[in-house]
Amino acid sequence: MNKAELVAKLAEDAGLTKTQANTVLDSFTEAVAKSLKKGDSVTLVGFGTFSTSKRAARTGRNPQTGAAIKIAAKKVAKFKAGADLAKAVNK
Repeated sequence: MNKAELVAKLAEDAGLTKTQANTVLDSFTEAVAKSLKKGDSVTLVGFGTFSTSKRAARTGRNPQTGAAIKIAAKKVAKFKAGADLAKAVNK
């Protein structure tokens, strides 16, 4: 499912126009991104938790030359599925 299909499904289920559903989806993703940027997590009970994790700096290899390269430390987004979502997927 891509964004357009998700917007159409949200609009149908909630009785909204596609424009309104798109605004809601954009607002949701923006709110999650801002919370993660601040270092907070976002928990939707039954669905899952969005959080961040720090990835340490490490040494990698250039696959073409085999030369060692330094990979910088960075913060990455994570998602852990909630119990209800995990059950729904495994049915």
